[in-house]
Amino acid sequence: MDKLIYLNNIYDIYKDLLTNKQRVYFEEYYFNNLSYGEIGDKYGISRNAIYHQLKLIEKKLSLYEEKLKIFEKKEIINGIIDLIDNKEARKTIKDLF
Repeated sequence: MDKLIYLNNIYDIYKDLLTNKQRVYFEEYYFNNLSYGEIGDKYGISRNAIYHQLKLIEKKLSLYEEKLKIFEKKEIINGIIDLIDNKEARKTIKDLF
């Protein structure tokens, strides 16, 4: 799986475990496609500090997934759901997420 897609998926799951600033920096970089320098200028910190924050955020998100495996379990469950023939049952189970 592409790193960007993976990070976005685990971010959706674990973002509430990050600080507000970490969420902002992550979203500016990955969602708004700003460079380290642009983010740094916008928030009055160095480009290098943004780089290090983003690397720390990536490590935290990966660690959360490594320990909790919520994304992995969700992917397995979605695969199982796809095998269910009954459309109504499949929809009901998907709505639980």
